[in-house]
Amino acid sequence: MKDELTEQILKRFTWAGIALFLVIILGTLGYRVIGGDKYSLVDCLYMTVITISTIGYGEIVDLANNPIGRVFTMVIALCGIGSLTYILSNVTAFIVEGELNEAFRRRKMEKLIEKFKDHHIVCGIEGVGFHIVNELYETKRPYVIVDIDRKKIEKILPTFHTNVYIEGDATDNDTLLKAGINRATGLFAVSGDDNLNMVISLTAKQLNPSIRVVARSHDLKNIEKMKMAGADAVVSPTFIGGLRMASEMVRPAVVSFLDIMLRDKERGLRIEEVEIPASYVGKPLSALSLKRYKHTLLLAIRTLEDWVFNPQEDYLVQPSSTLVLMSNPEERELVLKGLTEQK
Repeated sequence: MKDELTEQILKRFTWAGIALFLVIILGTLGYRVIGGDKYSLVDCLYMTVITISTIGYGEIVDLANNPIGRVFTMVIALCGIGSLTYILSNVTAFIVEGELNEAFRRRKMEKLIEKFKDHHIVCGIEGVGFHIVNELYETKRPYVIVDIDRKKIEKILPTFHTNVYIEGDATDNDTLLKAGINRATGLFAVSGDDNLNMVISLTAKQLNPSIRVVARSHDLKNIEKMKMAGADAVVSPTFIGGLRMASEMVRPAVVSFLDIMLRDKERGLRIEEVEIPASYVGKPLSALSLKRYKHTLLLAIRTLEDWVFNPQEDYLVQPSSTLVLMSNPEERELVLKGLTEQK
């Protein structure tokens, strides 16, 4: 972004600046030749500047009986005024266009977010936040990025093609409201500061008590505090990293399988969850017709009281149950749509 800005400035002002500088030098030297030694270089420079800037003060160099001097003044005036006007107009356009473009961009983004529903808000894009956005992007889930640092946002824009973001403080109510928190289904508080994540969690729950908040905690001692502040789940990257390293040692095949599943962009397999509609309560699992989805594998069912692993076709669906299955984003949506449409 910085290189692009520098290129624009050089493109707009380099040649005009060189032309104006040459006009000033030639004008100063020309008036010195025309006026003679009785006028200093400062006098000649002053004469050149008031000529090209159209200030209109009296002539420092006397040109009353000097037709050549007046012709020279006209030439200097036309060249200098043209160069100066070009520079001033471009400076004005550069400032106005930048402000207008930023205002239009911000308004366009806010209008786009107004159409969002059941999306996720990622507060903090650096580090952990980047990988969260990557996962949401890969699984085709709508999201809004919130970060106070514009440079951090711009850094990831080339990576993804569906970035929607708000530049602002995620602890501020107005910022989260612009991000559509009232219509969002989840929020990630993943800034690099535990205290900020705690305030973000509290603010989010105040604005939308039903939203699910997942917070990042660097210090394990802050986990309970964040839950008390409103976070539904708190994740410690250092703790997870330790578990991952242990798993690499004792169960490398399992870790390899999970890595391949996450990195395979063609199949896009993930462990997903889908809520079972209340209309299926008391019916056998076969009524869900899950076997028609060839890229979907049912792993377990989560009930209010327990887990049922590898459930059989004759298993009777319990109230408030959730399917835990391996699927890709497309079939996940088909499963959800099929459960909604089936009677």
